[in-house]
Amino acid sequence: MNNVPLYLPLGFVATALLTCYFLVKAAHGNRMLASLLIIWIIGQSAIAITGFYTNTQTIPPRFMALLLPPVTLILIVFATRKGRNFIDLLRPDQLTLLHVVRIPVEFCLFALYSYQLVPQLMTFEGINFDILSGITAPFIAYLGYHRKVLSKTVLLIWNLICLGLLVNIAFHGILSVPSPFQRFGFEQPNIGLTYFPYVFLPGLIVPTVLFAHLSSIRQLLKS
Repeated sequence: MNNVPLYLPLGFVATALLTCYFLVKAAHGNRMLASLLIIWIIGQSAIAITGFYTNTQTIPPRFMALLLPPVTLILIVFATRKGRNFIDLLRPDQLTLLHVVRIPVEFCLFALYSYQLVPQLMTFEGINFDILSGITAPFIAYLGYHRKVLSKTVLLIWNLICLGLLVNIAFHGILSVPSPFQRFGFEQPNIGLTYFPYVFLPGLIVPTVLFAHLSSIRQLLKS
């Protein structure tokens, strides 16, 4: 990936760190969460730099080592009483603002597409409309949680729609990775996200955005 300009990986690292910042801020600066994120980032960086994830023909796919740990952790958090108590204390305005990271992610994906590292379908020129979630997030956070002029129903609908957009691109992105299970992007497979630092999209950013939506939905349904 030597042909990729330096601003692209630096911008992606900054986006991953911004995602962590919003999550920790939503958790009122929880040190255990911050430590867990640091350990995960360092560990996955070390693995990705070795080229571990670029071997996409193994069964099970090595790519799953990025996805399964955070998804499993989310399930545990929602399944346990302590986890649910943690969710209920999260700041909903920060959970909503967190989605602004989806704006730089979409521009990074478009840049990766221009360097033939991800398929077009993963960009806003394809079937990825996730950038709309990032653009609307600050307005939803301000009007919904600071001005309080948006109803719970509106906030719930926004979260459900944006969750659908996330699931759409995550589904197509995973099945565009060259592997025995590939179903999309054969003309240009999703190889970019198997390299450092772009592994942070499936391994950190997407699970965090998913967690933010699910937590917000739980809080809204409980209120």
